[in-house]
Amino acid sequence: FFVLLDSASVFPFLLFLGVGLGLAGLLPLTFCPLSCVHVMALAVNQGGPPGGPRGGPGGKAPRTAKVRNKTPAEIQITAEQILREAKDRQVPEGFIAPKQKITDPEELHRYQLTKRKHFEDIIRRNRSLVSSWYKYAAFEESQQEYTRCRSVYERAIHVDYRNPALWQRYAEMEVRGKFLNHARNVWERATSLLPRVDAIWLKWVHMEETAGNIPGARQVFERWMKWKPSAAAWRSFAKMELRYGEVQRAREVIQQWVVSHNSIEAWLHYAKFEEKRSEAARARKVYEEAIVALGEHGVDVILLSAFAKFEERQKEFERARAIYKYALDHVPKALAEELYASFVSFEKQHGDTSAIEDVVVSKSRFQYEEELKTNPLNYDTWVDYIRLEENNGDTTRCRDVFERAIANVPPVAEKRYWSRYIYLWIMYALYEELEEEDVERARQVYEECIKLIPHNLFSFSKIWLLYSNFEIRQRDLEKARQILGTALGKVPKNKLFRNYIELEVQLGQLSRVRKLYEKWILYNPTNTQVWLKYCALEISLEEFERARHLYSSCISQPLLDTPEVAWKAFIDFEVSQKEFGRARKLYQRLFDKTKHYKVCIAFAMFEANMAGDPARARAVFQSGYAELSGNEGNAEEVTGLLKTWKRFEEEHGTPATVDAVEDKLNPNRKQNASKLLARAKMYMQQKKRKLDDIAPEGGP
Repeated sequence: FFVLLDSASVFPFLLFLGVGLGLAGLLPLTFCPLSCVHVMALAVNQGGPPGGPRGGPGGKAPRTAKVRNKTPAEIQITAEQILREAKDRQVPEGFIAPKQKITDPEELHRYQLTKRKHFEDIIRRNRSLVSSWYKYAAFEESQQEYTRCRSVYERAIHVDYRNPALWQRYAEMEVRGKFLNHARNVWERATSLLPRVDAIWLKWVHMEETAGNIPGARQVFERWMKWKPSAAAWRSFAKMELRYGEVQRAREVIQQWVVSHNSIEAWLHYAKFEEKRSEAARARKVYEEAIVALGEHGVDVILLSAFAKFEERQKEFERARAIYKYALDHVPKALAEELYASFVSFEKQHGDTSAIEDVVVSKSRFQYEEELKTNPLNYDTWVDYIRLEENNGDTTRCRDVFERAIANVPPVAEKRYWSRYIYLWIMYALYEELEEEDVERARQVYEECIKLIPHNLFSFSKIWLLYSNFEIRQRDLEKARQILGTALGKVPKNKLFRNYIELEVQLGQLSRVRKLYEKWILYNPTNTQVWLKYCALEISLEEFERARHLYSSCISQPLLDTPEVAWKAFIDFEVSQKEFGRARKLYQRLFDKTKHYKVCIAFAMFEANMAGDPARARAVFQSGYAELSGNEGNAEEVTGLLKTWKRFEEEHGTPATVDAVEDKLNPNRKQNASKLLARAKMYMQQKKRKLDDIAPEGGP
């Protein structure tokens, strides 16, 4: 563009452009003139004919121009000078445009025609711009040309009839002109086209009420209510009836609202309406009907809390307490925090210590319920929950918690998953027996528990024993024996045998005890303790031959868990009976069987101490040494045997026998002693020689 102009035309244009940008704040003022001059210089230096070699569509790319004359201009224009001139040319602040006074009808007609032509032009350019229609209609209204004004509004409605503000302005224009019937027609058309716009209905009602046409306003509300509007519309209808003292009509309006919406908000408004009229019975009935009508939604924190607070305001504290408890039992626990806080506050104001404790229990109950909802197989939580209910003393609730707890059977049939679960049954049975003293119910609990356990996979001795002890407490020994017998038939365990035997021993039924021991041995013949307990029983009964036979059978078993204990017990028994010969034979059998040096030592000590025959003991040591020394792998055992033999000889033998054992223990003892003596003599001779060398000549 600059290339097409000569320098004389470009300079004023660029100067004006730079000053304008500086005043607008887009460029610094001191920068504007310099920039304009620089751009002008570029334009002049790069100018040329269009399409020429230095510019234009057909030319090459322009080259950078070099400024040859760098001397400053004679006349310098500064930004300060430009601003001063602009300030001088501004319109004064106190300037007021002169008012146009129209004194002639023809002049008025020309003015109106001009304005109408102006508005028509604007509308013709953009028909959808609603503000233009508003201004046009306002002009016609100011000229009191209501017919033309209506025409403008009708034309605007034809363009955008969904605009609620347009209808409102139309109707308000009719009201200002006191054309109420016209306004009613406008409202009628607006509500028929836009029935869901509450603002239109409210404006219509306000017009009728302002005009004193209360029946007309009521009729408008009734037509509006057929569309089931929002809660604000119903409240407005009821408030209008109350403003004119129509309480029954207001009540009917609220009842229609409740029937139409059946919402908590509607029911609460209805109840508060009755409470404000001091109709406590009606308000209470409304709350009760709300809970029934809302069904599942009636168990709501807001509704029940409002009901409880209403009863509290009416001094019906027991009713309020019952409502709070009902709410806490039925409201979802995640939404009951505020309800708990309200209940605690209520009990602190109107309750006693027990009531406050009930609140605390309810809160703990709520926490347990939340935990169990997350993980119903958490048996530790069930146990804590059961103890809470037991301490609370509510039998029905406690039994309900027990039933819910035992219903959560472990999904995996493994004993480690059932270990905690089985304690729930035990607690349930003991609770029925000891706390409620319901024997039949406790018996049923035990029987159901035993039926539930998969005995072919695993079982619990504890439950069988508790069941049998329960029957013993009921003095039914036959039933207890039957239970233990069934247990041994299904799951023969050491604990069951042990407790059954203790029971029969206490009852003095020795024949039953012997049968139980025999069955126990058949079930677990490798258990040494079973044999020893059976033998101890016979010894206590002074049946020594039976005991000896049992000991003999025990040690003759091919496999025992602790055979050394059985042999020692048998030997101790024979020793206690002064049967040293039998004991000696047992020691010999045991040593021949085991070839263990400790057996040999014990055999020798027996001969030395119990039989009082050191010679036999020495013979045992010798035979044991001869037996063990033949195997090179028994070096440690042989050393241990010889050390014990040496101590024995030091106590019961002679120096010769001690030296003999010492020679066996340390065969190179004499040779090592002679070597040591020779080394000592050599050391003394060397020392004496050194002393002689150190002594001075002529000395003593």
